[in-house]
Amino acid sequence: MKKILCATDGTAHSAHAVEIAAEMAKKLGAHLSICVVNVAHGGSRGPLIYTMEDDDVKKVLDAAASVARKMGVTHVDELALRSREAAAAIVQYAEENGYDQIVVGTGDKRGVSRLVLGSVAADVAGRAHCSVLVAR
Repeated sequence: MKKILCATDGTAHSAHAVEIAAEMAKKLGAHLSICVVNVAHGGSRGPLIYTMEDDDVKKVLDAAASVARKMGVTHVDELALRSREAAAAIVQYAEENGYDQIVVGTGDKRGVSRLVLGSVAADVAGRAHCSVLVAR
């Protein structure tokens, strides 16, 4: 394993994913890239609006990269992706750039909330070309 992509959104469950990805990267001497997908809404007849402001994306990325560096990871990149769908953006980026591991976090979605809200982690695991570790 040489390249690990970890997706985060700044929540507690994604912070746990960052810690796990950093631990893996350190142990394996792998390159770690941390990404945030800024999801777009609207656009066809109205303005395209993103979920997060660019400054907020930068803060989430900087905080996650700082954790990885404090854990001893020497090769850490920060990536801001934009897409209408988070899972698709993560999987596409990983495949196009030769990642061999994706790490994502998941919250405690069960039953009806899982059916209504969906799960980025489940979508990534179902679509990815490589192994996906879902941190809980």
